[in-house]
Amino acid sequence: MNICYHRSGDYLFPNLTIEEKPVSYGKYGMLRKSYLKVNKKNWYTSMLLTGRLDDHLMEIDQIANERIAEIAAHMAKAENVTEQLKASDPMTWVAKMNNIWSCAEEIILNDLVYM
Repeated sequence: MNICYHRSGDYLFPNLTIEEKPVSYGKYGMLRKSYLKVNKKNWYTSMLLTGRLDDHLMEIDQIANERIAEIAAHMAKAENVTEQLKASDPMTWVAKMNNIWSCAEEIILNDLVYM
């Protein structure tokens, strides 16, 4: 292994670079990142230094989005929130769906993002 150094004053520093790839994670990935940064500093730093943090955040974001959609679909079916209700009373449908999405999101935040 050949490492090149550069001199800064009396010190030699290694020329280290980090390969950056485009990162795209959404709301839940960002929430997970801020949670880890504040509450699990050692784990955050370890994952950041080993280059596994971005993959972890993308995975959390993907899983969270899939599970919220799945939970919301089950809850909508259980509460009889259907397309027929949407056609007959759109405001009630919107209110019920917003409540369902909020509940599903809270479940995911507690079980997946903030653990």
